[in-house]
Amino acid sequence: MHKPGKEITIYDIAKKLNVSAATVSRSLNDHPGVNKITKKKIIDTARDMGYSFNAFASNLRTKRSNTIGVIVPRLNSNFMSDVIAGMEKMANEANYNIIISQSLETMKKEISNAKTMYNNRVDGLLVSLAYDTNNIEHFEPFINRGIPVIFFDRVYEHDKCPNIHIDNFKAAYDITTHLIEQGCKRIVHITTTERRSVYADRFNGYKKALADNQIPFSEKLIIDNDLSVQGGMDAAERILKMPTLPDGVFSANDISAITCMQELKKKGISIPDDIAFAGFNNDPSACIIEPNLTTVNYKGYEMGEVAARVLISHLVNNYDLQLTHSLILRHDIIIRGSSLKIPVLDPR
Repeated sequence: MHKPGKEITIYDIAKKLNVSAATVSRSLNDHPGVNKITKKKIIDTARDMGYSFNAFASNLRTKRSNTIGVIVPRLNSNFMSDVIAGMEKMANEANYNIIISQSLETMKKEISNAKTMYNNRVDGLLVSLAYDTNNIEHFEPFINRGIPVIFFDRVYEHDKCPNIHIDNFKAAYDITTHLIEQGCKRIVHITTTERRSVYADRFNGYKKALADNQIPFSEKLIIDNDLSVQGGMDAAERILKMPTLPDGVFSANDISAITCMQELKKKGISIPDDIAFAGFNNDPSACIIEPNLTTVNYKGYEMGEVAARVLISHLVNNYDLQLTHSLILRHDIIIRGSSLKIPVLDPR
């Protein structure tokens, strides 16, 4: 008689039915070489005896967990929600599970997330880096073991890790050029001190647009903060203390742009007449603020789909990751009321 508390094995089932353990194993794994009646009898007996197919033990043998790890800076952003929805669609279609963790914008937590993912034996990793991540040593154990790591949105250059992002330099160049075309000559740029990756590219795109339009760059028009709600309020305070008010603001994200606009409006600043505004990300709140915010749009859902598709293609079909080392997705400039100093002429 089977002792309570002891885990049922294929040998217990084999003994009860007087068949070989190999026949039990083949039946439980739905092997076509086993007689259908025998297979049904074995499966029914296994169920009656409380046998639990040990997926983890099987995965150790096949070295697959059918799980993808995802590390993001924050989950409470509309963009990241869209990204994860795109990833989950692709993962579900390919019968993969997703484990999601957030670094809360710190490298320290990101290192902890990576260790957890590694210990959970994920088959691959999709990562958008924290603000202050300045090296990726914590992902080296994955790379060394041949576990694919793909960076998306906030990326890091590594010859074995593909990047999926938009052309942040070009997007920032385009939106700054739009402000200049609206007559802006003193354009504040709200960015983050951690000028790596996406924010460095947006900063450099802003600078290049000024240079190409013969507008001198001034460090006094750069506001460094963490691009949070509070950061936008602090930026408004800084702007109001400037000896000469700017006539345009380009924020590296929408949240800072929106809260900065709100604070300036409270102080009687007219937008866009006094100061034109542009943001980045096309958060839903960009259409709630009055006037609506001009911004850069790029599709999070598409980015999530592409990142997951590349990873799963590699895992399932052994697709060479080096072939898609850097995928650049399309962006659009969405022009709304916050930047339109020059009235649009009625075509009638």
